[in-house]
Amino acid sequence: MPTSLPEPQPNADSIEYWQRAREGRLVLRACGQCGACHYPPRHLCPSCWSERLHWVEASGRGVIYTFTVMRRAPLPPFVARLPYVVALIDLEEGPRMMANIVGDDAQRVCIGDPVALCFEERGEQRLPQFRRCTP
Repeated sequence: MPTSLPEPQPNADSIEYWQRAREGRLVLRACGQCGACHYPPRHLCPSCWSERLHWVEASGRGVIYTFTVMRRAPLPPFVARLPYVVALIDLEEGPRMMANIVGDDAQRVCIGDPVALCFEERGEQRLPQFRRCTP
């Protein structure tokens, strides 16, 4: 589906993240000193301030921590998507990530629902999103 939604704009800390997303992979930064994984990508570990960071592939699985249903568009291109779900997802690897919940059953989302990674095309980029996992 063609979109006029804004594309992510990589910076020096996130360029690798967006390159992997274009390949359909979700990667996180992991600290070589304390072992913590974090999101979003940044130059220093937010747990111990180490610069010894490397990329690890995430499983793409998580659980809904909380969510909201957007019924008012922040920008005109989002009007056609209303209503849509924005959620905080606790990833299996530890970090909490904000993303949309997509799919026909997105409006039935509940706190604690398991979710799985999917990707949405945004121009040259692929944006990580999530779908509810049905038991």
